[in-house]
Amino acid sequence: MFISFVEALRKGGIPASLKEHLLLLEALDAEVIERTPEQFYYLARSVFVHDESKLDRFDRVFGEVFKGLVGDEEDVAVLPEEWLRLVAEKYLTPEEMEAIKSLGSWDEIMETLKKRLEEQQGRHEGGSKWIGTGGTSPFGHGGYNPEGVRIGGPGRHGRAIKVWEKREFQDLDDRREINTRAIKVALRRLRRFAREGAADELDIEGTIDGTARRGWLDVRMRPERHNAVKLLLFLDIGGSMDGHVRLVEELFSAARSEFKHLEHYYFHNCIYEGVWKENRRRWTERTDSWDILHKFGHDHKLVIVGDAAMSPYEISHPGGSIEHMNEEAGATWLKRFTQTYPSAAWINPTPEVYWGHSASTTIIRQLMEERMYPLTLAGLDQAMRALSRKK
Repeated sequence: MFISFVEALRKGGIPASLKEHLLLLEALDAEVIERTPEQFYYLARSVFVHDESKLDRFDRVFGEVFKGLVGDEEDVAVLPEEWLRLVAEKYLTPEEMEAIKSLGSWDEIMETLKKRLEEQQGRHEGGSKWIGTGGTSPFGHGGYNPEGVRIGGPGRHGRAIKVWEKREFQDLDDRREINTRAIKVALRRLRRFAREGAADELDIEGTIDGTARRGWLDVRMRPERHNAVKLLLFLDIGGSMDGHVRLVEELFSAARSEFKHLEHYYFHNCIYEGVWKENRRRWTERTDSWDILHKFGHDHKLVIVGDAAMSPYEISHPGGSIEHMNEEAGATWLKRFTQTYPSAAWINPTPEVYWGHSASTTIIRQLMEERMYPLTLAGLDQAMRALSRKK
């Protein structure tokens, strides 16, 4: 039973052993879970997955083997489906696009959206006012407006100041190699070795010295030598970061192998009052940012990885987050983190030549006191040198 599942896990890069297989069967025989696909999924995951970086791999294998048995955890339809389907796409001439004007400030856009929601009674396609698809209204999706709120559907021009839809992100895979070896070499500039933990490594020099002094074999052991640097790693996930996943995975993989004391968290666009460890559970199992600031000491190095591409409102305004109503601006939280952890750097996967074209990138660079570096070997080298300096 489930032998094919175990084989699929092994092919997917998860070291599933006979012991774990028998443990799963024993748990099922003891009826420790309800007989539902969802409960079986969590049981199997707890048995076979011992490293959180392999959760995404497990999900992919489980989905392939048991396709059709497990549905979505939550209802994804927030708005009527017909509202979210792009029925027609309108192509505008440059003159038409030039004629469209932004509504103005953040407050004006949100107040107008509130009125439209109260007034609109049904579905709408095209047009320049109502919430719908394929038009020039600042509310909806699939059309064109220089600044607005995207409700459902895919983004096209990257100009939305808020996005109302459910989105699923995947955890980064730490087995990617940027040649991950090259990244490891760059990260090794941020090293301070120390021996700590159990004495499980043969101390050859100590053994020779002790034997010579005592006149008999004096075997000495010592703790393994580890990088003692403590690193807090924050990873932007989803949206415009989708195009950088492979490169960031390679960085993540290298960091996991180089730093013993590493804590990582995910965020989207900007750090706010909550971050998360697992993207699949980002709405139900979040970590309070205040808890992180109080838990980890000032001696930790702070590294934030993201393209800094977002609406400026997400940084400057309370309520500016595109996914939830944040009570405090993103800039407030960035200042708290950089003040708590003076050794900080922002790693940007977007080529440096394009940074000047993004208002949000300029704001982030100012908040980070120009400590933004490109995700290249040269950029990583600069970032590690900066983090190594005493603050």
